[in-house]
Amino acid sequence: MEKKFYTVNVYSENTVGILNQVTNVFTRRQVNIESLTVSRSSIPGVHKYTITATTDEETIAKMVRQIERRIDVLKAFYYLDDEIIFQEIALYKIPTDKVMEHGIIEQVVRRYNARILEMNRGYTVIEQTGHNEEIEQLYRDLEPTGILQFVRSGRISITKSSIERLSNFLAEMEAKRLASEQV
Repeated sequence: MEKKFYTVNVYSENTVGILNQVTNVFTRRQVNIESLTVSRSSIPGVHKYTITATTDEETIAKMVRQIERRIDVLKAFYYLDDEIIFQEIALYKIPTDKVMEHGIIEQVVRRYNARILEMNRGYTVIEQTGHNEEIEQLYRDLEPTGILQFVRSGRISITKSSIERLSNFLAEMEAKRLASEQV
C-alpha cells in the first residue's frame, strides 16, 4: 500500500489520560507521530487533537476506528493535505550582531512573511507562520547566522468544509437520542 501524509483530528471531552490512549493507538501500530497539537475546538467543552503521521490509508482508517472506540472520544476523522487548510508556527532566535553583519533581516521578513518579535543587543527573535517546507527553508537560510534557539508548533488545521464535521455527527446523535426517548 502507498504511504501518504495524513492529518487526524480527534474530538473529545477534556479528560485526563485521553491523550495517552490516543497516542497508544499509534504506538501499537508502529506509526510515528510527526506532530501533535491539542486545543479547544469551536464546540464548547470539546477539545481537538491534531495529529500528523505517514502511513497507508488502510492503517489510518483502522487507527481512527480504534481511537473512536475510546469512551471519551466523540469522533475522529483523517484527511489528506488537499482536504484541509493548515499552518505551523516557528520561532527562531539568532544573534543580533550576526543579523546586522549579514544584513538579512529585511530580506527574511519580506521573503518569508515573517516578523520580528524582539530585537535587542544580544539576540533577535523571528516568528514565521507557514507550511513545513517554508519553515525548514527559513531555518536553512538562517543557519549561517548561528541559530541560538529554534522551536516550532505542531500542525493546526481546519477542514475546507463550511461546517465542522463533528457538528453534523453531534446533531445526528442528538436526533437519535430524542427519537429513542419518544418510543
